[in-house]
Amino acid sequence: MKTSEWIAILDFGSQYSQLIARRIREQRVYSEIVPYDISATELSQRAPSGIILSGGPASVFDPRAPLCHPDIFHLGIPVLGICYGMQMIVRALGGIVKPARSREFGDTQITLIDTTSLFKQMPDQIQVWMSHGDHVERMPEGFHVLAETVACPVAALADHDRNIYGLQFHPEVAHTPQGTDVLRHFLFDICTCSGDWEMARFIKDAITKIRHQVGAEHVVCGLSGGVDSAVTAVLIQQAIGDQLHCIFVDNGLLRSGELEAVEKTLGESFGIDLIVVDARKLFLDALKGVIDPEEKRKRIGKTFIDVFAAEALKLGNIKYLAQGTLYTDVIESASPIGGPSVTIKSHHNVGGLPDNLQFKLLEPVRELFKDEVRVLGRELGIPGHIINRQPFPGPGLAVRILGEVTEERLALLRQADIRVQQEITDLDHAADIWQSFAVLLPIQTVGVMGDSRTYENVAALRVVGSLDGMTADWIRLPYDTLARISNRIINEVTGINRVVYDISSKPPATIEWE
Repeated sequence: MKTSEWIAILDFGSQYSQLIARRIREQRVYSEIVPYDISATELSQRAPSGIILSGGPASVFDPRAPLCHPDIFHLGIPVLGICYGMQMIVRALGGIVKPARSREFGDTQITLIDTTSLFKQMPDQIQVWMSHGDHVERMPEGFHVLAETVACPVAALADHDRNIYGLQFHPEVAHTPQGTDVLRHFLFDICTCSGDWEMARFIKDAITKIRHQVGAEHVVCGLSGGVDSAVTAVLIQQAIGDQLHCIFVDNGLLRSGELEAVEKTLGESFGIDLIVVDARKLFLDALKGVIDPEEKRKRIGKTFIDVFAAEALKLGNIKYLAQGTLYTDVIESASPIGGPSVTIKSHHNVGGLPDNLQFKLLEPVRELFKDEVRVLGRELGIPGHIINRQPFPGPGLAVRILGEVTEERLALLRQADIRVQQEITDLDHAADIWQSFAVLLPIQTVGVMGDSRTYENVAALRVVGSLDGMTADWIRLPYDTLARISNRIINEVTGINRVVYDISSKPPATIEWE
């Protein structure tokens, strides 16, 4: 995306790289995570206002440690190194880093020595979040200490003449209460950013880019009913009108009323060319007897591709495939330091299409986080019931049914889910909830209904808060709310006689059960 000012974040594998990007965008400055080995020439051509070197799991002593191009420090662009990033700056510019006698992990008090730049107008001591086993023994020529701790003589450093700075701690995490102020000083005082990045400007730039990329060709988009695909479709339609064709595959794994909502909002209200394919039987047949969650996802993905491809072929010569890929998808798919990445869950975006459907990809929101996509949707006039819709897994209810997926079990879960959503919607803080749903467990328990013994299913209730789905914590629902949800499901949904509440956070658990 073209923007007059932006911050490049070189990713060395830190678990906090996305958080750095988010913190910067919260200041209305566009940021982008780029590979750690991006060349100095490319950075110079793209002209960022500043460069941030993220932390990372490696040690600078590792012979395979990822290193940035040394010419980056001679571009005249302000640089901020965080944790590993700071140690790399020190070694690259002639300083010395050594293993610390005492490692620092967690909350730490740092003492400020110089408050003229990153720590302007801050008290003598501030709380920060440390996570390091190495420390700076000797600074490169031209640098001086900004802050120290008892165990770490150089907790922050600077070369004001070259505008190169380093922090041994993480300013981007909530455990560093004044970390945002530190980043603001870097963005506005040192990089002289104006903070004028806004969604209206993104829309204008995105529409121009789509028109230029697509030209007179046509685009096909798979709609899921979720926020990402809906926003993607409306944005593209505003750019190219009836050159867009959307396909909604009814896989039979949807929540109650989802298809009708998509038809009414996107088909009728926005006038998008919407094709609905009833493939419920195909998906259920493909899932028959399948218990393994990853196998479920693979079969659902393959069946979707088969159905989508067959329908897309009917449209004739389509050149582009639109996807609601988000920035989190892009980052999670990358392996920033060349190592193997573990598959937590298969990605559900359209992939593996047959050879006779070699589309060019169109991913207009791939630079945005989830909450930014919601803002974009509101700017585009998409109604709240779509924009504020909770994230829903691509494989649908199939991954909220542990064990085999059948028509009967789907009907049971839908009824439980309706009651969860009704009760959650009535809460005063419903907007703070990222996801709330029921999970049908593959066990039965004994119960008593009236004077009769029952032996029926167990439903688990999952309600979490999150900003972007990367981390999440379980919501402390009021007992009265939990009681109402449990009573309604047990009394109104025949086939469930027990409700349990999931109090696991992510990590170590995931939000979805499969």
